[in-house]
Amino acid sequence: MTDLTLIGAPTDVGASVLGASMGPDALRIAGVARALQALVADVQDLGNLSGPGNPQAAPSGGFRHLAEVTAWTRAVHAATLATLEAGRLPLLMGGDHSLAMGSISAAAQHCRQHGRRLKVLWFDAHADANTPASSPSGNLHGMPVACLLGHGPAQLTTLAGSGPALQARQITLVGVRSVDAVEKRLVNTLGIEVYDMRSIDELGMRAVMQAVLNDVDESTHLHLSFDMDGLDPAIAPGVGTPVRGGPTYRETQLCMEMLADSGALGSVDIMELNPALDIRNQTAELAVDLLESLFGKSTLMRA
Repeated sequence: MTDLTLIGAPTDVGASVLGASMGPDALRIAGVARALQALVADVQDLGNLSGPGNPQAAPSGGFRHLAEVTAWTRAVHAATLATLEAGRLPLLMGGDHSLAMGSISAAAQHCRQHGRRLKVLWFDAHADANTPASSPSGNLHGMPVACLLGHGPAQLTTLAGSGPALQARQITLVGVRSVDAVEKRLVNTLGIEVYDMRSIDELGMRAVMQAVLNDVDESTHLHLSFDMDGLDPAIAPGVGTPVRGGPTYRETQLCMEMLADSGALGSVDIMELNPALDIRNQTAELAVDLLESLFGKSTLMRA
């Protein structure tokens, strides 16, 4: 049992498709607070953070909306860090995935201050490791992994302090199946651990998660950054950048249950939920279902 704080970040300034700004309220409509109240000691909804609107401008200097994304990530960083310092677990409800630069930078700063080891699990169809030089669109929701590792503009790479939030060994990508050629070279050059869909197909989700969690111990703060497009769009249609061939419902439930069993969960992002593209809020309801498993609801029948 833990104390949980919900943080809404209603923006799609980092994305190519409008609509993710409605994600936090879609999760609330799906009953996220009520569902988690049975599983955690206390649920607090901080409400929605405020920030600049989406100007829908053309790229400038290799980025779209750099100033707006920076403002939102700083707001997320401040709210996440304050939540962690209060001894509570932050659940960031997005919003597009560029926001994770704020939450993960806050987790990194918190862990450095308290002598804990940070491990980030990035569940996503995409590697999100583009840079201004490689991005075909300039959309910052395709760059957060690169920025967190120090490959990006200074205002985004130094949110956790003077240097990058993460080292490559601290992040693992799971479910990846859509990666640009330049991204692939960067990921391989940096030595980022990746379990793409072929790995999951060949090894099975259980073996993948056992490998992911192999080095997790009592000193580990585990951050889950979960992009809803990591799921197969057959079960999660409400996303802006769907990619066929993702994990099934049961594979993802197993992933969540094993993360819960680890006892190391310290912070969470639920990102890229786009109600404008959803069908009767079913993707938001699926997200709530998965969060229940992440926070301890089990399908096990045995004692």
